[in-house]
Amino acid sequence: MGQQQLLLIVLGVIIVGIAIVIGAFPAFVNGLELANKDAVTHDCIKIASAAQGYYQKDPMLGGGGQSFDGITIQDVGMYANLSGKGENDNGIYEVTGNGDVCTIVGYSKFERDGGGTELTCTIVVRPAKMEDPVYAGW
Repeated sequence: MGQQQLLLIVLGVIIVGIAIVIGAFPAFVNGLELANKDAVTHDCIKIASAAQGYYQKDPMLGGGGQSFDGITIQDVGMYANLSGKGENDNGIYEVTGNGDVCTIVGYSKFERDGGGTELTCTIVVRPAKMEDPVYAGW
């Protein structure tokens, strides 16, 4: 009788352990997704700050001379990939400028369940201020 009870206790501990692991996995994946969202948002804000510096800098020094016209991803401190967009481990970033408005779009590289989830963070930069980010797919 003692061996049977010991076997049931060991079996119960194993089942409870498996249930805990299965229950914790979605929380782990959600934590990864949240961390990636935060990283993409941080990268977009960093690019926006560099874009404001580009706007203020004289054209002779490689800036825009009070304009965002012609701004590129290299102008805000990122290397361009083959498509001309900035890329790092967190996401892919685009910078477009037109006069007094610069738009930065960051696309997350996070994939859920093996499929690509398009998460974007868009920031519009104007000379005097940076507007709140707009999120899509988050």
